[in-house]
Amino acid sequence: MGLGGCIILIAVGAILTFATDWNMEGVNLDLVGVILMIVGLIGVTTFSSIARRRRVVMPPTAPVVEEERPHHRRDGYSDGYGV
Repeated sequence: MGLGGCIILIAVGAILTFATDWNMEGVNLDLVGVILMIVGLIGVTTFSSIARRRRVVMPPTAPVVEEERPHHRRDGYSDGYGV
């Protein structure tokens, strides 16, 4: 789950906790909202700590060696452009 998913969990949890008046038998929506917000916050902290540790390592560049091409081919033709 990425950062966006964690933020969505926090938003849905806040909506369930603070903005709804639904009453479901056997389900406490306020508690479900608080749990979603806590899980979202744990995800955000985990994601940010992993992103902070991640470092980009550039591979060493190899030197570019240019070879000199002969002007004429062995079969008597030039490089194919009619010259």
